[in-house]
Amino acid sequence: MKRCPFCAEKIQDEAIKCKHCGEFIDTSGQSPFTENDTKWYFRKSFIVFAILTVGPLALPLIWFRPETTRAWKIGLTTGVLVLTWVVSVATLDSLHLLRQYSRMFQGFLPVEPR
Repeated sequence: MKRCPFCAEKIQDEAIKCKHCGEFIDTSGQSPFTENDTKWYFRKSFIVFAILTVGPLALPLIWFRPETTRAWKIGLTTGVLVLTWVVSVATLDSLHLLRQYSRMFQGFLPVEPR
């Protein structure tokens, strides 16, 4: 008797499918979780796209990704937060500069007679 790797119930040594949970038992000796089994939202390309579009809102994708080590998770989180802060400061400075230009050009506009 051996234990099912999915539900931990006892099953026959020759079993290829667990009678308790219905999962197929991998008899090839490989891990049941391979790169091809990675969910689409945990793939690197999707995570990069998500970070570039929604920034720090994509951080849970990094933290819940099982293949990523804790050191990478901390490093990526720090990098994303610093990049977000830099872009936010640059955006606020640009808005302030645009506001100053707007006030400057309002003084140069000719006044139309009423």
